[in-house]
Amino acid sequence: MIKENFNAIKEGLPDDVKIIVVTKYHTVEEALEAYEAGVRDFGENRVEGFLEKRKALPEDANVHFIGTLQSRKVKDVAEHLTHLHSLDRESVAKRIEQHAPSAVKCFIQVNVSGESSKHGLDPEEVQPFLEEIAGYGKVEVVGLMTMAPLTDDEEVLNATFGRLKSLRDELQEFHPGITELSMGMSNDYEIAVAHGASYIRIGSKIMGSR
Repeated sequence: MIKENFNAIKEGLPDDVKIIVVTKYHTVEEALEAYEAGVRDFGENRVEGFLEKRKALPEDANVHFIGTLQSRKVKDVAEHLTHLHSLDRESVAKRIEQHAPSAVKCFIQVNVSGESSKHGLDPEEVQPFLEEIAGYGKVEVVGLMTMAPLTDDEEVLNATFGRLKSLRDELQEFHPGITELSMGMSNDYEIAVAHGASYIRIGSKIMGSR
């Protein structure tokens, strides 16, 4: 079923959109099944799950850290960290610089919706933050990430994803390396893709519900 689900979503997407299959609620065996189905990008939001999947999956799989990463935990994952989708604190950037063996592709997490339950910087804080972390050579900021409100209201979703795209476009004047948009999940990824998402995070629609 995983293979059919993955292929069905992949067929409906532009070639340049990368699907991160979220395996945080799933076993190593299920992650390996997804790998056999052709999945190469996996998403984990806890240190333990990240390390478990990284150890079990073949080397050509990418395990993206998509959750909030505490600065004190950076050293635990640094050796295997290639993509971090939740950078919003200088303390994390500092630890990456100290512990990562090579550059980490980072997405700055932006709280576009302003919900107090969500992590991330306010949109107007992103430019000053980029200046703060400019000296860290192993922190390669490649894009922005946001999580939309959990809603079926397409007007709200369009506004959220559209705002992140606009912010990315504004920042590119001074930061041309910021090209990627990590946004969209199982319930709203099609709207995110319409606004230029280059990475989408899909869990239940591929792996099944837990």
